[in-house]
Amino acid sequence: MTHENLAFTKGHGTENDFVLVPDLDGELDLSDVQVRFLADRRAGLGGDGVIRVVRTEKADEPDVRALAPEAEWFMDYRNADGSRAEMCGNGTRVFAAYLLREGLVSGRRIPMATRAGAKMAVVSEGSNGELSYAVDLGPWRLVHPDAPTGQGYDTLVALPGMDTLPGLSLDLGNPHVVVVLPESVDLMDVDLTHPPVLNPAPESGANVELVQMLGPGHLQMRVHERGVGETRSCGTGAAAAALALMSWSGAPADHEEWRVDVPGGTLLVRALPGQRVELAGPAALVADGRVDVPRG
Repeated sequence: MTHENLAFTKGHGTENDFVLVPDLDGELDLSDVQVRFLADRRAGLGGDGVIRVVRTEKADEPDVRALAPEAEWFMDYRNADGSRAEMCGNGTRVFAAYLLREGLVSGRRIPMATRAGAKMAVVSEGSNGELSYAVDLGPWRLVHPDAPTGQGYDTLVALPGMDTLPGLSLDLGNPHVVVVLPESVDLMDVDLTHPPVLNPAPESGANVELVQMLGPGHLQMRVHERGVGETRSCGTGAAAAALALMSWSGAPADHEEWRVDVPGGTLLVRALPGQRVELAGPAALVADGRVDVPRG
């Protein structure tokens, strides 16, 4: 088997980890086989996803190229199984951190193109000197707007060894189903080694967030991501979880903020005017190198 040598950067956002591959002028045809290799934790580098860094005007999809006047750089996000995804909330922060480190952008406002539209990251420095990235994830919606005030759910979710649970479907540019676990269930004991079974099953699948309240404006969460499996964090999933709890208690108030604890750390979710949502948290770039990947 012949191989191709690629540069890479490894990064993570609250331990949701990614392999970034620079392809600034769109010369690389990154195949599904290569993505799966890069994401493989035993035979490759390991990651929940792969991000190709490319100029928006060089993107394959016409809808993405149309975003070039708004954002110079496109986050070509691929799930670990090679499938193309609309976006990734934690990935946007890691992508922004990479652009900033490489000098591809300047200033504290970093626009980026995704398959779910243009997003904006705002960088701030905490008292400890660490950078935080707040990303306006854009508009969100309830898939069935009447569900929270009606029967309270629109999807049934089956998990191993548990009774079927109700879930609420949200669209944040990618699909989510949020499930609140009974108090009698220990979140950390739930088996997520197999995908939750959804009824009705969304045509393109969905990320499933399992949630428990810890206090006012504070929840903890685990997530099973489509095309990946359980991950240590999911940014859009954290936003979906907080928005679902806001929706069950009434329409989210502008600037209402929730703390979301995930196995990989803590994220902040803020409801914005115009039914938009912001996600804030850290990003880390931990390694750079070159790797031989199989061709084809």
